[in-house]
Amino acid sequence: MDKYPLKPGMVPPPPGEESQTVILPPGWQSYLSPQGRRYYVNTTTNETTWERPGSSPGIPASPGTQRSPVPPTVNGYHASGTPAHPPETAHMSVRKSTGDPQNLGSSSPGKKQSKENTITINCVTFPHPDTMPEQQLLKPTEWSYCDYFWADKKDPQGNGTVAGFELLLQKQLKGKQMQKEMSEFIRERIKIEEEYAKNLAKLSQNSLAAQEEGSLGEAWAQVKKSLADEAEVHLKFSAKLHSEVEKPLMNFRENFKKDMKKCDHHIADLRKQLASRYAAVEKARKALTERQRDLEMKTQQLEIKLSNKTEEDIKKARRKSTQAGDDLMRCVDLYNQAQSKWFEEMVTTTLELERLEVERVEMIRQHLCQYTQLRHETDMFNQSTVEPVDQLLRKVDPAKDRELWVREHKTGNIRPVDMEI
Repeated sequence: MDKYPLKPGMVPPPPGEESQTVILPPGWQSYLSPQGRRYYVNTTTNETTWERPGSSPGIPASPGTQRSPVPPTVNGYHASGTPAHPPETAHMSVRKSTGDPQNLGSSSPGKKQSKENTITINCVTFPHPDTMPEQQLLKPTEWSYCDYFWADKKDPQGNGTVAGFELLLQKQLKGKQMQKEMSEFIRERIKIEEEYAKNLAKLSQNSLAAQEEGSLGEAWAQVKKSLADEAEVHLKFSAKLHSEVEKPLMNFRENFKKDMKKCDHHIADLRKQLASRYAAVEKARKALTERQRDLEMKTQQLEIKLSNKTEEDIKKARRKSTQAGDDLMRCVDLYNQAQSKWFEEMVTTTLELERLEVERVEMIRQHLCQYTQLRHETDMFNQSTVEPVDQLLRKVDPAKDRELWVREHKTGNIRPVDMEI
């Protein structure tokens, strides 16, 4: 189901069609239905009939023949495309399009709509919730952007409103900012790794306990060497974090903000054009109302006093009223075209924004998975640096160390004895 009413699809009567008919009683006009059948409208009472009225207002040409009802007005016009009378009918019916071109003018003869079928909010026309059935979503199985951001939302920080598309755009820009902040976070993690590696390397060169001897001395030397090896592991980890996580996060969609700005301007221009077309419709509706009031006033004057001048004024007023109705139809048509274009671009653009968001989330997920993989690898390499230390520690033999040290530093094995007198 279309979300918005389409253009009226009515066609005006052929030029000079009214002049080809016989003279009608005062207050009556003739029109053609979409099927080409002529019907008549009393502009004073808004009465309609298939039968040509007689010489007196309200009397049919054939006595005893009951008038048949004719097609109702649609969007403020009879099916022929000529404005309906009185003016109040046209003013209200402009908002009564059904949104389905197949339904325009298809109502049974004489059936009148009791409620408005559409409602216009901020220059956008929606189905009226009280009279229109629930619309079918474009993507009913998903919570898709293209289905839930047509209306404007009240700005919580002010008295104005925020367009639904603007909320989606803010979501995209916020996502870009979050991506940037994640990259900065990884940058800080890299700095910590680099500083840690630097401190480990420095500590590995420390001379403390360097004079330890024996197998324990060898184990202690390996402990210090393992620090240097661990420092190298963390330097490699920081380098991979930069190339495989931080840099991709930072460089993903470098021109994204510029692209979003172009997209925003495009949709905003279409919305401005829609507002302009709506203003033209309101202006044309007001002009039609004024022309119809003028025609009614002159018609009443004719009933009071007949004169050639009054009849000429009525013809002139009728032409102006018809022209005003045609202008209103043209404005409504242009409005519906502008709204249709905005609608199409909104669907296309929101689906693209949805795709971009899925792509962004998937990209970040993949790079965070890469982070955890690098982290696991670093833990494995760190473990490998201490394995030689473990091996040497298991070989530490205090007795052997003592033997080697005694052999090297002994002073003599002759023990002292008692002194003799």
